[in-house]
Amino acid sequence: MVRPVITPSGVESPFGENEIIVSKTDLKGRITYVNDVFLRVSRYDFKEIVGAPHNIIRHPDMPGCVFKLMWDTIQNGGEMFAYVLNLASNGDHYWVFAHVTPSRDVDGRMIGFHSNRRKPTPEQVARIAPLYRMLREQEERWPNRKDGMAQAHATLMATLSERGLNYEQFAFSI
Repeated sequence: MVRPVITPSGVESPFGENEIIVSKTDLKGRITYVNDVFLRVSRYDFKEIVGAPHNIIRHPDMPGCVFKLMWDTIQNGGEMFAYVLNLASNGDHYWVFAHVTPSRDVDGRMIGFHSNRRKPTPEQVARIAPLYRMLREQEERWPNRKDGMAQAHATLMATLSERGLNYEQFAFSI
């Protein structure tokens, strides 16, 4: 599937503070399940989203280094809590506080990933957005996308180290 080019509208796609956005993917990140809240907020139809890569909802302002950290963590069997800026099919955006975990079969083998996402407070978004903007700008300064992401990832890790926190501790401190 080719990811559609969607221009951000600058409008927030609303969802309630008591709602939970849920999705599941296979090991390659292709969507296998979404709940009704996911469909409503992302403005995708069930038939067009199931089977699509989860990054179909990736907002262009979201730093790739955060996704690198997430993939490194969950592919090694860990769980991750992270702030993520997503993009709806109509260009609207929505911030989430995601909890991503591996899904396992009855024998304990990883078979995919599961994510529950809640709405962060405006104060949490105001605290994470400047860091993400700085990381994204750093990524874009490099002509090679991979080099830019590596540099931004190093900056993120150094920032966390200076604070004596891992990303999860940092995320909960916001």
